[in-house]
Amino acid sequence: MSATVCVDTDEAVAGVRDGATVLVGGFGMAGMPVALIDALIRQGATDLTVVSNNAGNGDTGLAALLAAGRVQKMVCSFPRQSDSWVFDGLYRAGRIELEVVPQGTLAERMRAAGAGIGAFFSPTGVGTPLAEGRETREIDGRTYLLELPIRGDVALVGAHRADRMGNLVYRKTARNFGPVMATAATTVVAQVSEVVAVGELDPEAVVTPSIYVDRVVEIGDRR
Repeated sequence: MSATVCVDTDEAVAGVRDGATVLVGGFGMAGMPVALIDALIRQGATDLTVVSNNAGNGDTGLAALLAAGRVQKMVCSFPRQSDSWVFDGLYRAGRIELEVVPQGTLAERMRAAGAGIGAFFSPTGVGTPLAEGRETREIDGRTYLLELPIRGDVALVGAHRADRMGNLVYRKTARNFGPVMATAATTVVAQVSEVVAVGELDPEAVVTPSIYVDRVVEIGDRR
């Protein structure tokens, strides 16, 4: 099964519908698929639920999507940093919803979706406001929260290189949430610095196999 190698980022994000849940890779700006996000802004989909580690940085990438008014709900671990002024302004004005999910739980909820796990129990968040109204269970004397999988309609991820089948390799910490997001979405789109011929990637270095990837677009060295 091979991914489609798109001619540009606009083709890569075509068909994202209003109201979609979009998983966006990146830890801050590291690994954020900025070129795909810019194309999504041009594409026009709105009322999106975005799942990402952060709620945007500065005025580019995810922050630009927020500023464009396209996101109705943000699911993330770190909604506030020194440069998250776009999200902060929207939230204080009541123009965006927020679901805070601890970072490890966020990754595991997406991994659960990709692995076909119906739910799992985690001790993280017990005894905090995040546990209010949530189902709990005591196991071996410890209290756990029930956590449900997070599935995406679309995942936008940034990788280092891809071959023409869609196998992905990442560069250092830019990998972050890309691999789990690629397993948890119906349509997975990857922006890469370079698309190479099949056989040029070391199979031992491939992190995301092509079976998880639907579209690839080469953007060169730009984000």
